[in-house]
Amino acid sequence: MSALRQARGWLSAKRRFQFVATCTMVIGLTAACGALLMLPNSVLPKIRAVVPGDAGLVATDPQVPEVRRLMDSYGKVVAEPVVTGAGKVGVVLGHPARSGDIDVLAGELAAATVAVSALWGSNWSQAPVVVVASSPAEFAALTHATGAVPAEVAAATVADPFHPGSQPEGQRVVFGPEAGRRLGADGLRTVLRHELTHIATRAVTVDGSPQWMLEGFAEYTAHRSTRQPVAQIAPTLIARARTGDLPADLPADAMFEPAGGQASLAYEQGWSACAFIASEFGEPALVNLYRQLATGPRDHAAVDRVIRESLGVSGEDFRTGWRAWITARSNEAA
Repeated sequence: MSALRQARGWLSAKRRFQFVATCTMVIGLTAACGALLMLPNSVLPKIRAVVPGDAGLVATDPQVPEVRRLMDSYGKVVAEPVVTGAGKVGVVLGHPARSGDIDVLAGELAAATVAVSALWGSNWSQAPVVVVASSPAEFAALTHATGAVPAEVAAATVADPFHPGSQPEGQRVVFGPEAGRRLGADGLRTVLRHELTHIATRAVTVDGSPQWMLEGFAEYTAHRSTRQPVAQIAPTLIARARTGDLPADLPADAMFEPAGGQASLAYEQGWSACAFIASEFGEPALVNLYRQLATGPRDHAAVDRVIRESLGVSGEDFRTGWRAWITARSNEAA
């Protein structure tokens, strides 16, 4: 016992205990690091880059736990939280097999959120929930689809039932399992901005409103900051314009149906109409026109009346100016 008392006395004198403990820790850590360096690379886990300040982030939207529970039945869930501005945190969810798509979308989410807000305004959640489905069945479950989803659909937005004018809840963007392979990284970024536009505008959008405005506005937002050539954004429209084949009217809603075979042209025409408005009347006028036309179904005469009231030109003059704008863009792209 005397030896034990002597050892305790020696350790307590002059803070020797702290010194010995520190030395022991340093030796242990050095040995551990040395052992890791000796291991082959195939044994070591892959380490993801972490942005300072991102550790411990939690997505702001309260629907995330329920979405994760739904996705759990389709496999392990990977979550990438992203600070999107204004103190909000969005998230990209998926499965390990789609890690490449998840990384692309997570890397774009903050910039896409800012881009949408720059045009539309900040009166929306700004904490997007983005999901990459692993199969058609999971895509259907996440979008509440009741029938077969057309293969042409790369992504979709969904929201819980709500009253127009109120802030929607349960909104999310869902990408199909083949979206990354079909679209590539640039295509994923563009579609993300398009779908986020639908989320941002949903509170003022009534189902049945003219599709050329709803989809054209989302396309305009998606391409607004990309500096892509017009011939790349609207290849079919420009190719036809070069032969003198110009649209006689704004695209009808039926053209946007995937099964009709005209959806690509309809989206291009919708984009061009909104790009023409922004170019000739200004982006605030485009946003205002969206708000005026997104209030429900309208016939041809009602659309022309809103155009006159919002832009100060007749429907006929609007279409003439739009066709001239398309022709000018096709000549520039030649």
